[in-house]
Amino acid sequence: MCKASRYEPDINPTYAEFAEHYGTVIFPARPYRPKDKSKAENGVKLAKRWILFRLRNQTFYSLAELNAAILVLLTEFNQRMMKKFQRSRKELFELLDKPHALQLPDSHYEFAEWKKAKVQFNYHISYDGHHYSVPYTFIHREVDIKATPNLIEIYCNGNRICSHAKNSKPHGYTTVTEHMPKSHQKYLEWTPDRILHYAGKYGKSVQDFVQQVMATRKFPEQAYKSCLGIIRLENKYSAERLNLACLRALEYRAYSYKSVVNILQKGLDKQTTLTSVKTVVINHENIRGSNYYSEGAQ
Repeated sequence: MCKASRYEPDINPTYAEFAEHYGTVIFPARPYRPKDKSKAENGVKLAKRWILFRLRNQTFYSLAELNAAILVLLTEFNQRMMKKFQRSRKELFELLDKPHALQLPDSHYEFAEWKKAKVQFNYHISYDGHHYSVPYTFIHREVDIKATPNLIEIYCNGNRICSHAKNSKPHGYTTVTEHMPKSHQKYLEWTPDRILHYAGKYGKSVQDFVQQVMATRKFPEQAYKSCLGIIRLENKYSAERLNLACLRALEYRAYSYKSVVNILQKGLDKQTTLTSVKTVVINHENIRGSNYYSEGAQ
């Protein structure tokens, strides 16, 4: 169980799906209440006493070898006559259980892992190091991820909202255009390499600054709008001034569109160096100067 409760236990979704596939129902037992599942507990006790006792002095060198030995004893165990019923377990199964057993499904059960996630502000969720898009209207909402070997399905309140082919590329993105806000879709054709190449046309400092802006974001896509805004400042100012402003912003380590705009508006790009701090040298007998460290302590 995912969450223990006396009246409404939360069953592990993978286990619940397994039971549904084979047409059975799960009735969770209370913790530390062996009488709730006495038949299962009794079966464990008999297996320990009868099967494991018979194997206690044997040595096995592989799991397959151990399973083969257990199968032989299990067959013998099920054919043993029970004093209370005067029948074997195999006979009771053939008589009572088998006639009412359901036919197995046509398809094999496909194991799926379930995980909860919160849709991030960039309308993606993360599973196993890869990022998958979700319709942007679900931003900040909690969703359930169902992951099979080949498919990622995303549910919200029990309803499937989207699915993706599973991708194992670490830190990669699988994004569907329809999941993006209209304001973001126009940037889909851009890539980090293309933006850097575009920025390089206006100077080395513009290109270096744009690269730093993207590096400060968790995802490069989040910086596209800022980077394009910085590059387009060349339309209002000259390419020379933009390059100098980006150089100044790099010196300040102020990696944002607003920093470049502020530098250009105040004309700080025309300064050749950062504002220097005047150094005042104080000579006093109680202050050790450079001579002390160069000549060594006496």
